[in-house]
Amino acid sequence: MNILPNISFFNKFLLVIACMAFVQCTNENMKIEVYETSKSGNALTLISDFKTAEKVVNMTIDPEVTFQTIVGFGGSFTEASASLLNQLSKEKREEILQAYFGDNGAKYSLSRTHMASCDFSKSNYTYAKLENDLDLKGFTIEDDVDDLIPMILEAKKISKEGFKIIASPWTAPPWMKDNNHYVGGKLLPQYYDVFALYFSKYLEAYKGKGIDIWGLTAINEPHGNGSNWESTHFTPKEMTDFVENHLGPKLEKDGWGDVKILGYDQNRAGIKEWVDEMFRSDKSSKYFAGTAFHWYESTYEVFPEALSYAHHKAPNKLLIETEGCVDSEVPKWRNDQWYWEMEATDWGWDWASEKDKYLHPKYAPVNRYAIDIIGCLNNYVNGWVDWNMVLNKQGGPNWFKNWCVAPVIVDAEKDEVYYTPLYYVMTHFSRFMRPGALKIKCDIDQKYLHATAVKNPDGTIAVAVFNPINEAVTVKLKLNNQFQTWTINPHAIQTILINNHK
Repeated sequence: MNILPNISFFNKFLLVIACMAFVQCTNENMKIEVYETSKSGNALTLISDFKTAEKVVNMTIDPEVTFQTIVGFGGSFTEASASLLNQLSKEKREEILQAYFGDNGAKYSLSRTHMASCDFSKSNYTYAKLENDLDLKGFTIEDDVDDLIPMILEAKKISKEGFKIIASPWTAPPWMKDNNHYVGGKLLPQYYDVFALYFSKYLEAYKGKGIDIWGLTAINEPHGNGSNWESTHFTPKEMTDFVENHLGPKLEKDGWGDVKILGYDQNRAGIKEWVDEMFRSDKSSKYFAGTAFHWYESTYEVFPEALSYAHHKAPNKLLIETEGCVDSEVPKWRNDQWYWEMEATDWGWDWASEKDKYLHPKYAPVNRYAIDIIGCLNNYVNGWVDWNMVLNKQGGPNWFKNWCVAPVIVDAEKDEVYYTPLYYVMTHFSRFMRPGALKIKCDIDQKYLHATAVKNPDGTIAVAVFNPINEAVTVKLKLNNQFQTWTINPHAIQTILINNHK
């Protein structure tokens, strides 16, 4: 039952956080706090009253068995989101950024942005507007000054702990490509050094605005996107050659050697051939901090074999999901139930080949987010980044009109904001699983639930549990020979915070 009726979802969350220290489920040995978002209406609601369910799951957590280190969770700064924030009142703009970055909000710790234009820009643009400008003397980030940069800077002011930014170019400047176009084509070999300089100039220009970039990907979606919007095609060997012989050495020479370079940056099912090439030798591995990937290959499959292969190929390198969203859908405005129902479809519903159609059934957006993030954490992934933070009721704006869903939807004309259930799902991870946390062993003995757990730097343990079925499930937890029991409602996600484990 929702314990805070007649208050907006986000205000409920603020009140919950304010009182989190006062409501706890306890036994003699262990204290836990249970936060739930559910189809029945809970929105990060602190739960303290549980009834035993017919279905029971036994969970065992062992904090001594550790896996990957968490880098963070968050969303992306896009021109689409930034331009919408500029259309809202000052109060609503700040409310949204507080909801994402504030101490009483989601506390996003990892983010992404685009270098020059992408599909969620208002138009095509490049930072290198002068053709054959081999020294990039005309390099300019002027197109980012009105919308994108102010959004990032305001988020920085709000975030007390800070957040990391990964920057990705969707395309090289058209004049560097074999088709002289924003969409498709390849980077001509004679411009490899110039494109490497392009990255260095970008890092310098953004630092001049007060924005440090933590990581880069060499290109967004090197396989292309069906020649729809900005792209530049690379094979695994071409990208590895570019990073090993041009981008890596250039950044090192120019003083950007600490900036992380992530390879690949497309769907995880194809990750094997990329990591084989990226980590082919010590010389190439030196410049890759890890591998970036997206989730669009399937609406339900996490591809654990692919992720496991990538991890074991380079155990000390990062695995970061850099983009995922409910694509090919117009957002449903103030209709929470839709996000819990199997009604959404993605690009593959219409366009996937016959042999791959099974990977793209109708799905529930909440289920997709929760299962994917948990599945990623259970398969060596260090960080997970959502796509646009804010979109309008149409699922834009963007120049290509490929409408998508974001966790926060706005009606700029009416100055109204809708926090979809996806916002709360993201917050279950970003708020309670902090950078530097260690993924720890978490086993369950039934397939009713999806679960994962981390140990935070402050010693707390955060457990995420998702229940996609129509029945409540009681969880019996064993941790260091201590025991605790609680129940998760049907169609619900919970975060369980354990404060005093021994």
